Amino acid sequence: MDDRRKNYRAWDAQECCQTRVSPREVLPEDDLVFFLLDIVPQIDLSAFHAYYADERRGQPPFDVTMMVTLLVYGYCVGVRSSRKIAAACQRNLAFRAIVGDRPPDFRTISDFRKIHLAAFEKLFVEVLRLAGELGMVKLGNLSTDGTKMGANASRHKAMSYGYMGKEIARLQAEIKELLEQAEQMDAEEDAALGSRRGDELPDELKRREQRLAKIEEAKARLEAEAAARAAEEQRRRDADQAQREAEGRKRRGKEPAPIDPTPETKAQTNFTDPEAKIMKQSNKGFDYSFNAQAVVDAEAQIIVAAHVTTQANDKQQAVPMAQAALANVEAAGIEKPKDANGESKPIPNTADSGYFSEKAVAELEKMGVDPHMATGRQKHHEASLPAEAAEPTEPTAAAKVKEKMQEKLRSAAGKVLYAARKHIIEPVFGQIKGVRGIRKFLLRGLEKVSGEWNLICLTHNLLKIWRRSISVGIG
Repeated sequence: MDDRRKNYRAWDAQECCQTRVSPREVLPEDDLVFFLLDIVPQIDLSAFHAYYADERRGQPPFDVTMMVTLLVYGYCVGVRSSRKIAAACQRNLAFRAIVGDRPPDFRTISDFRKIHLAAFEKLFVEVLRLAGELGMVKLGNLSTDGTKMGANASRHKAMSYGYMGKEIARLQAEIKELLEQAEQMDAEEDAALGSRRGDELPDELKRREQRLAKIEEAKARLEAEAAARAAEEQRRRDADQAQREAEGRKRRGKEPAPIDPTPETKAQTNFTDPEAKIMKQSNKGFDYSFNAQAVVDAEAQIIVAAHVTTQANDKQQAVPMAQAALANVEAAGIEKPKDANGESKPIPNTADSGYFSEKAVAELEKMGVDPHMATGRQKHHEASLPAEAAEPTEPTAAAKVKEKMQEKLRSAAGKVLYAARKHIIEPVFGQIKGVRGIRKFLLRGLEKVSGEWNLICLTHNLLKIWRRSISVGIG
């Protein structure tokens, strides 16, 4: 029998586990972590430092620049949980390159993110400023779109408005029964043992009273939301009626049904994150989510504005997103495009049909934005934007705006601009969700979720800058 075997390279387990490893010697020279260690200290972090300006108590906190770099790197590589970041600081060489031998614990990381959520909005602008200085933002085509991001809320911790009424009645009956039992027990014990303190409550009664209070609070929240929607619908109807009277037109068709200010029976709210809403997911039914909005520049897919809304529909987001984009561009010191005479040109803005409305178009044009919005959905392989048959009657103001927009998108320049929308903004959401694996928020509540979305988007921009630095050799 041949006892020969393959020779292996020498390995000593004890020697290897005691070898000290330097991140600079092992990781590639152009690794993302070294890029961030070089670039973050150059960014204005005064918004973070301001929190500690007047605080003199306790032990010195961890270095702000180190904590910002740690969170930014974690989000860049898709590690967002404070516990996972803390574990990576112990085991991952790139994380060790940031924190060294004194890593923060998970609670410190979590608290830092929670405290400085508003500061990340300013950091977003500072990163945008850096991208502008590198020529990565040209404002030749700003594309607006939204994506549904899952909320940190379980569908099993929710209740419909119709079921709330039944549950409240059941709990009230059980509480009444428990109180009667408690009174009877008190009377029996007083007769046998004398007086008691009288302020004790049975555990079963406490649990039911707490649950009843939560359900009543949720029920009131749904009723307030329904009343607000009813008021908005009434304002819309009044505005439509006023416009018809001004144009001398009559209402077509039947009178609309009266507005009901009460919630629908199936209307739901969630107990873990009450601000999350049920929204339709791509090929996954419905789930509790937020609508994450972004405006992306065509030059290098840099996000110039980020916002989160609880409205599933995008109709009301065109104007505020454009306003946010213009404000961020100005704050970042990025020059707007100019014509041959040196005058500022309108900035093209492309968006799908979900953003189109007569009001949005008018508002965008007033702001110096040139909107290019689809006016309706197209079927697959359908000829793009066919001309509509002429109506025998005088078109309304809304119809005129729609027709004008269709003509703009049928023009040669309009076709080029709108066709570019898909490869400007849709890959951005794919890179965030598919590549980095960020499909849902970790934080809860609209304000905190908005701060986390800013952090997600600014790290997207930093990744773009890093890849550009590798390709062109930015030092």
